[in-house]
Amino acid sequence: MPEKVVFSMKAWLQRFMSGRYGFDRFSGFLSSCSLILIVLGALFSSVLYWLGLLLLIYCYFRILSRNIQKRYQENLQYLSLESKVTGWFSTRKTRFQQRKQYHYYRCPHCGQQLRVPRGRGKISITCPKCSTQFIKKS
Repeated sequence: MPEKVVFSMKAWLQRFMSGRYGFDRFSGFLSSCSLILIVLGALFSSVLYWLGLLLLIYCYFRILSRNIQKRYQENLQYLSLESKVTGWFSTRKTRFQQRKQYHYYRCPHCGQQLRVPRGRGKISITCPKCSTQFIKKS
């Protein structure tokens, strides 16, 4: 008598996803944006709704893709851009937290950002990058 074959949804999904790219940070970003656009499109504009659906389709295309190298490169580009954006906001947050202790100036010669302590009166600032000296009030 033959043994019963137990159908496992988990095993089927693992076999199906074998050799496919899967979910990454860029896919997560796309799915979040598509959800937001679909909700806004349902409330306000059908254009946003269709744009959200297109983003969702592209997200699933990336997840189910077998071209792993191409999807990996796309994710690296996204992570690079995300790092630049979060770095910019992080710099602004740090400057805002230190606004009572420090002034920030830009070197007139090379453009380097310089941080000097507040409350020292007029001081001569020397740029560590190009050695240009300039006078500013701290």
